[in-house]
Amino acid sequence: MLDAAYRQFFDDLKSFIPESRMATDPLRTLAYGTDASFYRLIPKIVVRADTEAEVSRILKQTGEQQIPVTFRAAGTSLSGQAISDSVLLVAGESWQQWEVLDDGRKIRLQPGIIGARANGILAPFGRKIGPDPASINAAMVGGIAANNASGMCCGTAQNSYQTVDSIRIVLADGTILDTGDGHSRKAFKTTHGPMLARLDELARRVKADTPLAERIRNKFKIKNTTGYSLNALVDYIDPFDIITHLMIGSEGTLAFISHIVYRTVTSPAFKATALMMFPQIEGACRTAQRMQALPVAAAELMDRASLASVEGKAGMPAMIRGVSPSTTALLVETQAADFDTLSAHVQAIADALEKRLTLHTTDGGRTHEWQLEGADLAFPAIFTDHAGQSDNLWKVRKGLLPSVGAVRDLGTTVLIEDVAFPIHSLAPATLDLQALFDKHGYREAIIFGHALAGNLHFVFSPNFGRSAELDRYARFMDDIAQMVVDDYDGSLKAEHGTGRNMAPFVEKEWGSDAYGLMREIKAIFDPKGLLNPGVILNANPTVHLEHLKPLPPADPLIDACMECGFCECHCPSRNLSLTPRQRIVIQREIARLTASGEDASRLAELKKGYAWQGEATCAADGLCGVACPVEVDTGKFTKTFRSRMVKGQPYQWLADRAADHFGPLTTGIRVGLKIADGLHRIIGTDTMNRLADSLRRLSGNRLPVWLPSLPTAAAPLRSRTTGNGDRAVVYFPACVSRTMGPAAGDPLVDPLHVVTERVLRRAGYRVVYPEGMEGLCCGLPFESKGFFDQADRKSDALEKALLAASDNGRLPVLCDTSPCLERMQRTFGPRLALYEPVAFTATHLLDRLTITRTGDPVALHITCSARKMGLENAFLTVANACADTVVVPYGIECCGFAGDRGFNVPELNTAALSGLKSAVAGCTAGYANSRTCEIGLSHHSGIPYRSIMALVDQCTNGKRVRGVEGSRSQG
Repeated sequence: MLDAAYRQFFDDLKSFIPESRMATDPLRTLAYGTDASFYRLIPKIVVRADTEAEVSRILKQTGEQQIPVTFRAAGTSLSGQAISDSVLLVAGESWQQWEVLDDGRKIRLQPGIIGARANGILAPFGRKIGPDPASINAAMVGGIAANNASGMCCGTAQNSYQTVDSIRIVLADGTILDTGDGHSRKAFKTTHGPMLARLDELARRVKADTPLAERIRNKFKIKNTTGYSLNALVDYIDPFDIITHLMIGSEGTLAFISHIVYRTVTSPAFKATALMMFPQIEGACRTAQRMQALPVAAAELMDRASLASVEGKAGMPAMIRGVSPSTTALLVETQAADFDTLSAHVQAIADALEKRLTLHTTDGGRTHEWQLEGADLAFPAIFTDHAGQSDNLWKVRKGLLPSVGAVRDLGTTVLIEDVAFPIHSLAPATLDLQALFDKHGYREAIIFGHALAGNLHFVFSPNFGRSAELDRYARFMDDIAQMVVDDYDGSLKAEHGTGRNMAPFVEKEWGSDAYGLMREIKAIFDPKGLLNPGVILNANPTVHLEHLKPLPPADPLIDACMECGFCECHCPSRNLSLTPRQRIVIQREIARLTASGEDASRLAELKKGYAWQGEATCAADGLCGVACPVEVDTGKFTKTFRSRMVKGQPYQWLADRAADHFGPLTTGIRVGLKIADGLHRIIGTDTMNRLADSLRRLSGNRLPVWLPSLPTAAAPLRSRTTGNGDRAVVYFPACVSRTMGPAAGDPLVDPLHVVTERVLRRAGYRVVYPEGMEGLCCGLPFESKGFFDQADRKSDALEKALLAASDNGRLPVLCDTSPCLERMQRTFGPRLALYEPVAFTATHLLDRLTITRTGDPVALHITCSARKMGLENAFLTVANACADTVVVPYGIECCGFAGDRGFNVPELNTAALSGLKSAVAGCTAGYANSRTCEIGLSHHSGIPYRSIMALVDQCTNGKRVRGVEGSRSQG
């Protein structure tokens, strides 16, 4: 329950924020109480602000009512910056606007744009944003700027501080300032002249204090995100420039960033990568130091413990196995705009390191290998410009954090810290860090980092559920602070931000004078101390040891979760209910309350809320597992959760009946579709909508929704071998394509199985069908509802039928629906060569068909199952072969229809496809490879979506249209 002050604040918010964008209930506030750090604070109110005007009004109210507020974008920060026990203001999906400026040399971005998305926008210009954090595929620009996140290649030269051009912010009093707009600056001088004068005086005072100014300059020669960006006071004169740069790394404690303009950097097209192995860490560090003056973009250091953590994984290079305890690796990459420059860079590196260089060509001269040999290398190092080999080398580096997270003990936290040292101190500092781990018993710890910047990360797994562990961690952190600051004058936070974790040590690192400047800066921008209190500046010397989040075991399928949040941007329910990370947070709390026996009413409330927020609205698509560093598939957990819900009668009896009488069941569905289509034709769309909505309401939402894009009944399938081509393929039409034809308004008349057979025969294939097809099913409809036994029974029967039809695997097997094929791949043995439409078309059909491309823009939906099978490129290959313009809407990965969930929980489909219609404006049709997905896609886009086989059919031999033959898009 909210107290009086927060209740009044909540009531005031309701005057301009819909309640659907606010949360005060125990389940959702708990879900938002965690970020990627190892802290947890449960907010009293979570509010999603969608516009700058809303943020301004919220901040005016928090200021007037003395209520603290914290800003949050993706929540991937590691030091506790994005959590609050007061008001949490979430600015994510609604903040997606961008504008490319000056031919790509600048870009204006709102804070909700993911870093990788910004780079995708800039790719056609050969540019990218400077910061390149490891979390760039999930972290949003607001957090990247607010934390001054850097990464593997950007160092200190291309981070947000160095590449910000201007910034637009909302101050604590609600005032909006755009430092790149002359009118805004002029107005701000009028309303906030004293504030500008204080900043000007502060900067003059710092510049006049030569020792302090020099101290600040030296501190930022290496990576440093401890405290505020004091270098703004010595680097700039204009107060607006000072404000712009103080915002970088301010972690939401000074203002809200509503957009930022970056000066972009070049994105070289040519890269060469090598893994260099050194017998001793000193050799690796000396080499990294020499590389600072060379054309090296990245030099990632990995100690022996790091290499050992991944050496047993598939695809790892043999050279990292079984090496000596002192062996250290450098993953080195050089980049260039053309091959000749790239080759010159490799030669320059070899010359500077006094190594012999031998060039070999591979793949018929298309790729190259430069072999380096010489002293200090444990093995010859090979630079390669082969993209696949380079990716495999980077997998060594990128697999380090997941390797520790996946094998940690239950209940332990994955803690990743980062420090930086002057490059000349890197070797002794690394040895001292290893000694501290040994002293405090953290023998599982690994050390890796960005050696060019003297930046080390270390990962270990303390169990904060034990008081002794907390004491040990406290002693360790005290020793770390002493070693980094007193021994090496380094940075306690290099790129992860101060947060709560390093707040008690800011003054120790900077000294009292510089710390006093930071307090003055905070007072200038946030005199009431309401913006993200406790972060960066905190008088509590033990704040880093408080509010640690529990990680109790909940289920083996999800226990490895590190709560990093990398999954969230891929989840179709992220704007409707819970994300995968949040589902796990709730399940962990349910498990803790169940085990402890405490607070039964809270436990009951969480369970009740989870039924809709967690289970009903989960598409169970598994994309979260693809993005997860430790491969936690929350979709798989949801299916298991459902299986527990349906144990026993009558559910199992009904599932058995459906599995045993699958042919009559599909016939019944066909009949139902005919009835619905007939009624629709008689009474019209509007009346049909009203009737269906009324019946659904009367049933308590137990009846499915009716959609105008509902398919007609498919014509019965001729289950016999057809054609006399020189090749043969076994074709298994999925149950949805056997029962569902085109939508009533779709001008294409043929069901998918007719279209697919026609394309196959046109390409010279003899089409073979399995026996007893009407009763065959891959088992996916049963699996998705938690009926695992029935699913496996159907899958086993289908595999036997396909083995018989394919001559024990001699013939390839095509299934026309990707979700079904994905399950077949998971559950079948190795004898069958299984394909879905895009893979089979790209591999076997394109070179046997004459294609005339359509000039009409077409939309493409790459289904979640296709993404899990790695078929994105195959999808694009087929679509681009058939159409001049192919639109793939960004951010729509799973449509949320999830089989029949689009009928039963339509809110999920609506939320997942909220931006689809505008994204495909101008397209004449859309294409996918899942009939049920196409129902929702058609409904929410306003254009018909069909199987991609229909596009191939149209572009190879025209198309059959009701009453019309051909069109301007026909082949």
